[in-house]
Amino acid sequence: SLINKTHVLVTVLVVASFLLGMLTNKVIFLEKELDKTKNAQADPAAQEPQVQPTEDMSPKKVSLDDDSILGDKNAKVTIIEFSDYECPFCKQYFDDTFTQIKKDYIDTGKVKLVFRDLPLSFHANAHKEAQAAECAREQGGDEMYFQYHDALFTKTTSNGTGIALDQLSVMANDLGLDGSALQQCLDSDKYKEEVDKDLADAAKVGATGTPSFFIGKSSNNGTIEGT
Repeated sequence: SLINKTHVLVTVLVVASFLLGMLTNKVIFLEKELDKTKNAQADPAAQEPQVQPTEDMSPKKVSLDDDSILGDKNAKVTIIEFSDYECPFCKQYFDDTFTQIKKDYIDTGKVKLVFRDLPLSFHANAHKEAQAAECAREQGGDEMYFQYHDALFTKTTSNGTGIALDQLSVMANDLGLDGSALQQCLDSDKYKEEVDKDLADAAKVGATGTPSFFIGKSSNNGTIEGT
């Protein structure tokens, strides 16, 4: 079933992303809840109270907004990632895990990834980098967005001002974009509101750290029931 396939995907994500403690905790809780439900159906009297995790693990309605999508838009499972281009844990996830997830799940049409921005206030250039990626998308669509996304994570030293702001247009030129146009887009703060909306939506669903992942069945209403 789709639900079982989703749980398999979550389990694989845990194995691949063992350093992402928050994601791991979510998966463990989901598995326990599934086991508890099965046991209750078999023998309701045998159940004992279980300690609930301190983190709120209940499903959240998480919006895809109009953010960039990687993979088949009709994929049955959606991962929404809230991330920060200067977060060292986000870079570690990109370096160690993202490629394998893309190969096994995204490129095979099983999953689509929606990337949303959560630039933390103490990462000075992260907000502008997020805006720059949106400016790249303006020139080349979602495919170019993710090429620029990859370049940001590849080049940054992370945890601060890993990429100088004057290099954002140079990176655009390197990808075959119009660097001057991207710089003008960036200087105008055209996508500041877009990034701020991602920040606000992250707060609504309790995503306060980066990277944060929500995984759920795809829908046609622009949201998922993500855990």
